[in-house]
Amino acid sequence: MLSAKLHTAINEQINAELWSAYLYLSMSMDAEAKGLKGVANWFYVQWLEEQDHARILMNYLNSRDAKVELKPIKEVETRWESVLEMFKQTLEHEKVVTSLINNLAAIAAEDRDFASSNMLVWFIDEQVEEEESAREMIFAVESVEGNKYGMYQLDKELASRVYSQASPLVKSAE
Repeated sequence: MLSAKLHTAINEQINAELWSAYLYLSMSMDAEAKGLKGVANWFYVQWLEEQDHARILMNYLNSRDAKVELKPIKEVETRWESVLEMFKQTLEHEKVVTSLINNLAAIAAEDRDFASSNMLVWFIDEQVEEEESAREMIFAVESVEGNKYGMYQLDKELASRVYSQASPLVKSAE
C-alpha cells in the first residue's frame, strides 16, 4: 500500500508529466508555424513521450489500488523567439522534472516502499537521457546559429526522429 504522501506526490507527478506534454506540443506547434517541420517533429515526439510517462505512473497507481486524480493543466507559453530558446527552456524544464522524480524516489526510500523505488529507477534513468538530449540539441542549434543552410540541414535531420513507446508500456501490453 502506498503512503498518502507518496500517493499524493505521484498524482502531482502525473500532472507535471501532462503539463510537460502540453508544453512540448505547444513548442511543436510554434516550430511548425515557423516552417520548421523537423523541429516540430522533435517536440512532437517529446509530447508523445511525456504522455507515456504520465500513463506509466497512472498504470502504477492503478496496480497499487490507488486512485489517479487528474488535475487541470496550467497554461503554457505558445511562442518562442528562437529554436535555441526552445531547447534551452527544455533543458531547464527537464532539470525541474529530474528534481521532482528525485523527490518521489526520496519519499519511496523514506517509506521503505521497494516496489515504488524499483519503478522509479526507470524514471531516474529516463531523466538522465532527457537532460542529455536537450543539451545535445542546444549544442547542435548553437553550432548552426546564423547559418540558414545549417539550420535547414538540422531541421531535415530532426524530421527523421521516430517515436518509440516507453519500455514499461511495451512490457505491460505483452
